[in-house]
Amino acid sequence: MNYTTQMDAARKGILTPQMEQVLQNESISRNELLERIASGEIALCANKNHRNLRAAAVGRGMTTKVNVNLGISKDCADTELELVKAKLSVELKADAIMDLSCSGKTREFRRRLVEEIPVMLGTVPMYDAIGHLDMALANIPSDKFIDVFEAHAQDGVDFMTVHSGINRQTAERFKRTKRVTNIVSRGGSLLFCWMEMTGQENPFFEHFDRILDIAEKYDVTLSLGDACRPGCIDDATDASQIEELITLGELTKRAWARNVQVMVEGPGHMALNEITANMTLQKRLCHNAPFYVLGPLVTDIAPGYDHITSAIGGTLAAANGADFLCYVTPAEHLRLPDLADMREGLIAARIAAHAADIAKGIPGARDWDRKMSEARAALDWERMLELAIDPDKARKYRESSPPEDAHTCTMCGKMCAVRNMNKILNGEEVEI
Repeated sequence: MNYTTQMDAARKGILTPQMEQVLQNESISRNELLERIASGEIALCANKNHRNLRAAAVGRGMTTKVNVNLGISKDCADTELELVKAKLSVELKADAIMDLSCSGKTREFRRRLVEEIPVMLGTVPMYDAIGHLDMALANIPSDKFIDVFEAHAQDGVDFMTVHSGINRQTAERFKRTKRVTNIVSRGGSLLFCWMEMTGQENPFFEHFDRILDIAEKYDVTLSLGDACRPGCIDDATDASQIEELITLGELTKRAWARNVQVMVEGPGHMALNEITANMTLQKRLCHNAPFYVLGPLVTDIAPGYDHITSAIGGTLAAANGADFLCYVTPAEHLRLPDLADMREGLIAARIAAHAADIAKGIPGARDWDRKMSEARAALDWERMLELAIDPDKARKYRESSPPEDAHTCTMCGKMCAVRNMNKILNGEEVEI
């Protein structure tokens, strides 16, 4: 039996090779997986032209996935360095990579990623439009933006951010209600500027049916972008954000009617006490589509430490329904991240995702923690280092300050509670 997309296959009861890969890595039955992909609650991002893809799924009942952003820009155009970042991200167990390239040899770099990187790949065609088309923003015809989307689909990109929700109606509401930080989405701001300069409707909204034609042809998952995501905690949960979210919910249903898979993107900066309600609201308005969040960053005052503010918000978001976390690095708001920044951001996001999986009761999530606890109780240092989420960093810390007693560490020495409890419960004398 033939099928067009993973969603179409699921609706026909067909278990694809990509679904079989998911079943090997997730605690879900065959029927549950088929039902949830068919309903849109799970997205299996797998472009037909991404030949070496190691398939993964995002959504209800799946482990929380983590994405790494990278890409070349006018100021930092080293494609080899970005490729090193991509490969290191895979080694550090990132589930996805988004290529946010916006200048230079973007297509050459994107094709290398598709060829060499086995995890699901995402892009934002709007970022690439100006360089790809070699035209001033105001002079780009509406349909040319969709041509860029099609080029990315042909190249094998698995999911693409399209800012289809910021139509002229939402743009007018944004201008009326005003914000502290205006529109901080790069793609959203470019589209807003294009609409203001041309007087035309957002092409990703106006030509949404053409986008669906392309997405269905290549099995591209649409990541419906949140152009009006809040850029500071004072802008969170405002009229612009919610109106756009309502539009994204409507577009989600249009996509599903065409067997096109959808993820919905979310905030942004947001006070901790608003996160849970926002997750509930998104799932309700967008019909339980998988939710992909940046952060949320729970305070605005920590440049250099925003991987921490993001991990705090990401943990709460994922514990309350978010399915996919976009990493944030210490360099957020400051510069393009380097390899060290990327590593810190990815590990922080993976910690947040794992902590949320424990809270959500994902089967098997606590097993890793149990193994670490058993190793600690036995003072099995080598096992502890093997189980660490970042073994290299843990080993460097351990080896940088060797204790007199190899069974302890230099914080407690022979006053180690674990050491002494083990001894006394084994009937041994405790000598300090």
